[in-house]
Amino acid sequence: MNIETANRLLQYRKKHNLSQEELANKIGVSRQAVSKWERAEASPDTDNLILLAEIYGVSLDELLKGTCDSEQVSEESESQAEENQIPTGDEGVEYKKADKVSFKNGIHVDAKNGDKVHISFADGIHVQDKDGTKVDIGKDGVFVNENGKQRVYTTKDGEVMHDAEMSDEMFSRRKHKKFWKSFPFFLIAILVFLCWGFSGVCFGWALSWIVLLTIPLYYSLVDAIYKRKPDHFAFPVLTAIAYILMGYFNVLGGWTVGWVVFLTIPIYYWICSFFKDSKDNDD
Repeated sequence: MNIETANRLLQYRKKHNLSQEELANKIGVSRQAVSKWERAEASPDTDNLILLAEIYGVSLDELLKGTCDSEQVSEESESQAEENQIPTGDEGVEYKKADKVSFKNGIHVDAKNGDKVHISFADGIHVQDKDGTKVDIGKDGVFVNENGKQRVYTTKDGEVMHDAEMSDEMFSRRKHKKFWKSFPFFLIAILVFLCWGFSGVCFGWALSWIVLLTIPLYYSLVDAIYKRKPDHFAFPVLTAIAYILMGYFNVLGGWTVGWVVFLTIPIYYWICSFFKDSKDNDD
């Protein structure tokens, strides 16, 4: 982009009393992208140029070259708005009834329900759902805007940051998870194993080793809880413990019937997958 066009973009933005961040939110890009356009360090792709022309109420020729034909501007703006599913007036946004897919300079999908996905070879990935949440991934980093509020962004040093509310929530969860992950449960298990074995009660060394199986059981449970993925829990280890205890203490049929507990393993993972699929469908 030449410097004259960059200056023109700057003047149009100031004329409409828009900050770089406000303009970026309107067209679904990062503030850094707008800044680069106005410094002639990068050029907006075709879709963004059309959006800029609509926002400023000018034709593409006037936006890029400074020429203007009022009648042509009106007709072109309306046709571009209809073709690209963008706002056509103050009354609201009108969309075609059918989804639109374009492969010009990338992959562009505009769904009839308002969801948009734009993957540009030059400008990165931009996703916007019908509720207004936007995700921008480009050369300038990652930016997530939710309900008009920037929740995630990348600093100039490349560090991914979160807003205060999200950071506090994530910090709290990480803090608790780190505590339970670092909790020396294995030492407790080893101590119980030794005390049980030396005491000789309840079969002594012959059975005390079962305590060591609780080590993977504990850490997989912590992982499953904090990742909210029950299939991460070492359920087969739990069934093995149950089988051994049933056999040694002759409970519910002992060794003869105890093997039935292993049939609960596929049932458990089926239940996990069922609820996972239900959650994905709800989302």
